[in-house]
Amino acid sequence: MLEKQYFNLMQFFEGYVRNYRRMNLSHLHNRSMFTKREIDYFANLGEMLGFDVFIEDSKFDKLKGRSRPMDLSWWKWDVRIDDENFLYLALHLERENVWNKDVDTIEKLFSLTEEGYVPHNVIGIQYIESPERIDFLNDLVIQKNAVQKSNALMVYRYYDNELHLERVCAYYFTPTGLNEVRTAICTQDELGYWFMCFDEEYAPFQEKRGGH
Repeated sequence: MLEKQYFNLMQFFEGYVRNYRRMNLSHLHNRSMFTKREIDYFANLGEMLGFDVFIEDSKFDKLKGRSRPMDLSWWKWDVRIDDENFLYLALHLERENVWNKDVDTIEKLFSLTEEGYVPHNVIGIQYIESPERIDFLNDLVIQKNAVQKSNALMVYRYYDNELHLERVCAYYFTPTGLNEVRTAICTQDELGYWFMCFDEEYAPFQEKRGGH
């Protein structure tokens, strides 16, 4: 059995935060456009890293008895080793706007599937209703990943009513459990374009404005 090839997914999150402004998303765009641009961002990243990339790629779910498309997949191809088949599924990514699909998103990332479709790395980007939901979802990730043994990055986004901005919380899991946590904010600049920065970068700016 092939040894899994793990990425430093927290480095991927750092790139996602620092490049968010480049997605050119403004107050004029709807949620579907946010989903498209973010998936495109990770599709381009995969191609630049040399993977074969597919959007809405098929993946058989044994419990459901049918194929459930992956929002994004990266596949490793190397003709020196196998000139007919991909070597492995390097990454499965899901991006979801709807709060009540949070468990479904995790079930898709950690589904019981054919051996060749078990991803070495997974990324879930999920809007949630409130931060109180995070512990429940992370427990579910740990439970399912104890079987799948992937590297996993779960990014939860929710609206902070006090500061009027989005909180972006990233949890990085290895097969043995939670490894690292980073937090960022997502808000609009003076022209209405969305950007992200890490909490530690935003805190001094908040203090200057008399924020908390």
